[in-house]
Amino acid sequence: MGRRDVRRMLMGNKVPLWERPSVLVGLMIAVLVAGVGIGLVLGLWSGKSAKTQMAGAEQAPAPVISETTSPPPPPPPLPSANEEADDGRPLLQPPPPRPDPGSSEALEFGHASDVVSLVPAPAQPPASPEVKLPPAGAAVWLRNALPVPKTGGKPVIAIIIDDLGVDRRRSERMAQLKGPLTLSYMTYAEDVARQSHDARAHGHELMVHVPMQPQSASYDPGAEVLEVGLPPEEIRRRLDWGLSRFDGYVGINNHMGSRFTSDAAGMRVVMAELRRRGLAFIDSVTSEHTVGAETARHYGVPFAARHVFLDNDQGVAHVRAQLAKTEAYARKHGAAIAIGHPHDGTIEALAGWLPGLEARGFALVPVSTIIRMGNGTSSSP
Repeated sequence: MGRRDVRRMLMGNKVPLWERPSVLVGLMIAVLVAGVGIGLVLGLWSGKSAKTQMAGAEQAPAPVISETTSPPPPPPPLPSANEEADDGRPLLQPPPPRPDPGSSEALEFGHASDVVSLVPAPAQPPASPEVKLPPAGAAVWLRNALPVPKTGGKPVIAIIIDDLGVDRRRSERMAQLKGPLTLSYMTYAEDVARQSHDARAHGHELMVHVPMQPQSASYDPGAEVLEVGLPPEEIRRRLDWGLSRFDGYVGINNHMGSRFTSDAAGMRVVMAELRRRGLAFIDSVTSEHTVGAETARHYGVPFAARHVFLDNDQGVAHVRAQLAKTEAYARKHGAAIAIGHPHDGTIEALAGWLPGLEARGFALVPVSTIIRMGNGTSSSP
């Protein structure tokens, strides 16, 4: 007799509850139901917690920016279509220049280079730029420009003479030469209004020679110089002073300025003012880092750039050699701009060079003619 039988005898042949099949099945069902119930309870609890967290996140207050907190700067404005137009693009683009040492401008730079090398230009001479006089209400530079000479399709040369007005005797001798030359008078010269008026009466075009900061502090550019770091209103005040000294000019070019013309911030102020006044800009190119061309184009200011310095060496022979290089450049590219100064050697060389220029196959023009050619404002004959 086994142990189970003995237990049953002692219990009066009664089967224990845990050994009854119906009881076992009931227990198993109870355990399963309990497990499902616990799972449902846990699931409901988790869902409620997640909803609570999401609601808290949605109702969280936005971060507070104090008055002292600077908001992020706005993106720079895109230039307008008018500012990006290439209407101010010159016939000959200013290069990475390396001027000759010797003149008041080129001394700042100190590199010995005879001619500034430009981007490729058309090998054939440009079409003759004869145009009618500008109508009333045209830009100031056009109203003050000399009539475009008849060129007959010849290569054109513009001669700009800087630093005028301070040395009256040599300035007057220069103004007596056969024109049209482009004469640029110093803003701080005495009696500059009368001197420039007389020069215009002799058939020359006028420009304002504006002092700008050189790289070296050892050079003195003169009174009311435009300097890097000046507030815009002070740059405008100094420029306004220079432009008020006389009238009848087509625009400005820089006196010295190797540092200032390389400063985009300062040049933007200058170009905005020239655009407002309807004036042109000629870059004397005293720095290989000049931003004159790109800022002038951006602001729609008519402009051109110097190609040859005539009198780094003031000797007559040197100036004549530089004039020959100017002719060679004009013959190759169709146009050339040379800059000289009122030195005895320059005056003598020009006096002998000018009368035979046409016979050698060139046309002498004011600088405004070359600007017109670049702006597309000229028309074929």
